[in-house]
Amino acid sequence: MTFDRKEYEEFVAAMIEDERPRMFAVLREYGECEDAEVVAWGFAWTGHATALLPGGNVLRSGSADRAARVLERGHHGPTRLVWMDHSA
Repeated sequence: MTFDRKEYEEFVAAMIEDERPRMFAVLREYGECEDAEVVAWGFAWTGHATALLPGGNVLRSGSADRAARVLERGHHGPTRLVWMDHSA
């Protein structure tokens, strides 16, 4: 397949949009609306997610939801997944 420059740029833009990961944060909340902290930033693709933790640790998981649940174990306060693109 051969493109002219405009067609190629449109093709590339569509490919990037189709394959773009969704960015998320994992938030740990303390008390009833008292305090919170971001415990990880991540990217989710279809079928897997990667979360970056403070100190450079990386968590790979089957989904962003699962990453949030893993980060909740053994810590104080529940975690909540927050999508940065504001879509469900």
